[in-house]
Amino acid sequence: MKAHGKTRTSLGLGRCSQVGHDPGILLSPSGQSLLEVALLTPMLLALLLGVIELGRYAYFSILVGNAARSGAAYGAQNLVQSVDGTGIRTAANNDFQNNGQNASSFTVNSATSCGCDSNGTITGAACSTSTNSTAGTCASGHWVVMVSVTATGTFNSLFNYPGIPKSPTVSNTATLQVAQK
Repeated sequence: MKAHGKTRTSLGLGRCSQVGHDPGILLSPSGQSLLEVALLTPMLLALLLGVIELGRYAYFSILVGNAARSGAAYGAQNLVQSVDGTGIRTAANNDFQNNGQNASSFTVNSATSCGCDSNGTITGAACSTSTNSTAGTCASGHWVVMVSVTATGTFNSLFNYPGIPKSPTVSNTATLQVAQK
């Protein structure tokens, strides 16, 4: 090797080569780091997008659950509102839309059930006296009316992922006891 750095000897092969400048960035440690970052960036971006999509899905499913609870809360106020399907749907839709969601792919269904509550165990029965002559009375415990609201929405992901549906359906049911005055 010359003193001025113009000729280098390859250690393993015993050859000489002319080098007119520094070895360059690709042979330095900073060049290796640059290459590693360039190779890992697509994978890190894919992970970031996956985390964002998972967060969006979780947020959407929370909103669907909250809308179901809002509809059930409306229906649980009294016996008249427990069978008001339009009012229950409106309450759930308003809750869903007030959180910035489009209600075009959002559905709400409600149902009322009755039974006798005996220490936390509810024995179901028909709510109407026309189909159940003992409706409203219980041999043990007390008569309860329950309203169940099922909210269903379609989540739209930002991208297509292999093996994962583009628009999964999210459904949540809330059940509350109706206040009887």
